[in-house]
Amino acid sequence: MSAAGESLFLNDLSLSHQEAWQLLERGAADRHSPLHTLAVATVTSEGTPSQRIMVLRASDRANRQLRFNTDLRASKVADIGHDSSISVLGYHPQAKVQLRLSGKAVVQTAGDDVETAWEQASLYGQRCYLADPAPGSVVDAPTSGLDPAVQGVKPSPDQVRPARGNFAILLVKVELVEWLYLAHSGHRRARFAWNLAASRWDGSWLVP
Repeated sequence: MSAAGESLFLNDLSLSHQEAWQLLERGAADRHSPLHTLAVATVTSEGTPSQRIMVLRASDRANRQLRFNTDLRASKVADIGHDSSISVLGYHPQAKVQLRLSGKAVVQTAGDDVETAWEQASLYGQRCYLADPAPGSVVDAPTSGLDPAVQGVKPSPDQVRPARGNFAILLVKVELVEWLYLAHSGHRRARFAWNLAASRWDGSWLVP
């Protein structure tokens, strides 16, 4: 980005907000983007935070929504069933931008969006949901959880079909975006909170 383009969003709340969502959109579309994998934190039934890295599959600015794929048996699904509060963190070193997002999460196992997400996944991606026992299970020896018949090889559609029952999508409805830009000329930090009554984002500058 040129210095001129940089200076525009450095001092414009609307453009800073736009830059944040554009980075997320590129992160979802480009597996080489630093924002393709994000830290996602939930709250356990014991009230403690639990984090993991997840692949960002879709970013929908118009609906304030991020999508991730997940195993229905994973602990984060139980966390969300207990408390739907969720936070997402990412850093893009080339863009010099840190994004902190929070909102509410929901897990879906059926419907057009789930079927589309499943069909978009590669056979290798679908294979991950064949793990047995379930993710997080205590075992006596190191294991991928996969049957030897599908481990280390590209599985067939018939082989991964049973995995569909373990597949779900995690949708995050974003309610708060914090944007931090690291600049030699002076850092910038902004917060954007969703105003439900007015159906708009309310932005404010913060001291970095």
